[in-house]
Amino acid sequence: MTDPNNSLKVVEVCRVAPQTKPGSSDSAFSSGVENLTYNKDGPVSAVFQINHTLVPHELSLPLTLFDLLWIRFPPFHRLLFYEILPCSSPADTLLFFHSTIIPKLKTSLSITLQHFLLLAGNITWPENSHKPTLDYVQGDALSLTVSESDADFHHLSSNDFKIESKEYYPLVPQLAVSHEKAAVMALQITIFPNSGGFSIGISMHHAAIDGKTLFLFLKSWAHICKHVHQSDDILLPDQLKPFYDRSVIQHPIGLQLEAIYLNQFLNMDGRQNNRSLMVAAQYKSLVVPNSFRGIFEFTSANIQALRKRVTTRMKEITTNQQQERDPSVHMSTFSLTCAYTWVCLVKAEQGEEEEIKGDKIPLFISVDCRSRLAPPLPANFFGNIVTAYLTVAERKGLLGEDGLVMAIIAISEAIKGLDNGVLNGVEDLVSRLYLSDEQKSTSDPRTVFTTAGSHRFDMYGTDFGWGRPRSTEVVRKNSTGAITFADGKNGGGVVDIGVVLEKHHMEAFASLFAKGLETL
Repeated sequence: MTDPNNSLKVVEVCRVAPQTKPGSSDSAFSSGVENLTYNKDGPVSAVFQINHTLVPHELSLPLTLFDLLWIRFPPFHRLLFYEILPCSSPADTLLFFHSTIIPKLKTSLSITLQHFLLLAGNITWPENSHKPTLDYVQGDALSLTVSESDADFHHLSSNDFKIESKEYYPLVPQLAVSHEKAAVMALQITIFPNSGGFSIGISMHHAAIDGKTLFLFLKSWAHICKHVHQSDDILLPDQLKPFYDRSVIQHPIGLQLEAIYLNQFLNMDGRQNNRSLMVAAQYKSLVVPNSFRGIFEFTSANIQALRKRVTTRMKEITTNQQQERDPSVHMSTFSLTCAYTWVCLVKAEQGEEEEIKGDKIPLFISVDCRSRLAPPLPANFFGNIVTAYLTVAERKGLLGEDGLVMAIIAISEAIKGLDNGVLNGVEDLVSRLYLSDEQKSTSDPRTVFTTAGSHRFDMYGTDFGWGRPRSTEVVRKNSTGAITFADGKNGGGVVDIGVVLEKHHMEAFASLFAKGLETL
């Protein structure tokens, strides 16, 4: 539970800019680092800049049809918690943090932004452009907040499902978004001097980057941070260098889909030529004030047991119905863990005294399309190449004895649909993702589930020089119903899933999740 006595103090806000060439004419970027301190006169502007190599004065990329889906989606937030060697006192911890950790992170971030220039930029939708663009212009910089917290680091970085979601909110920065312009990324680094750790909070715009691009950036930043004092010329491995060429995205209906999506956004909110980049009102209203977050673990043994249980039960069902088992049912790690979690969520949110309704439960599955396009895109493609694929299952089926089988079949049908093309049937995705006020008032946001993240990202391998993360978190502010996937902190094929639920639903989910795995 939240300790009302916990406090967070912002000690510095600065703007970290990409490297520029020594002697650059841009004098605003030659003064080093200044702190943005809060005093009676208010904050003072500051820019942190390392001067080594030339950065283009500007760079602009058009948003792709994959990016466009998310231009009015809420920001995504990620937290990484790092434990540091214990110091003799909180004062010594603060000294180490401000004298060693922060300078290395700032310097390496400035170097990294040379490769990820657009992370310091903004999304805009100019009147003279038929679609939004991702822009970096000289003078742009990434907002970095440095703060101190007296909260319990070990509590926040644990898997305890009794942690209130709002305990994480102060640790992630606000992303600057207006009708005319939206920042791509903001960062916050927080020290916990009383418990020997720090966190890196990331807020990002989903129309500019997806989970794989974020992972690429974090890996690059960590690589440079570990080598920042060893060489003046730090080279990124080829696999960490972002790929920017958008001409490689080729699809026969790509331009047609772009036109459909753009028209829907331009006419959103009952307005014509609506170029607003503000988060859609539908998502602002889905904030759940008293939610809890939980991280739950599937071991490799759990996953094997699930696969065996589903295979056995499907054979029994097909034998009883004198049918042949469909060999194309997907038994992947994702399908099994997602199906099990989906069933537990539906059961947890179905009150014991409530009548079981016969409606359908939708699940939006996030799909990384890099390898599914023709030709396939490189793994290091910079941007957002994620789309959402919808599957549904009957509520009664998910709540029944064979709910797991029903869920697996539904997810498999969605995945098989990808064989017909990743953009098949996605013409109405904007209208599905951005329900109108009338649709929203007649729908229950609890019954819409989504997936995010991946257990293949190896987030726990992101070492800045102080060891692996103790924990990684996806912070959700705008709704429950999201299922997040991540690799387990100890490896070994473990998959972590994260959910955000109201307290009584979280307790029910935790019980269902544990008891179900015990009986496999």
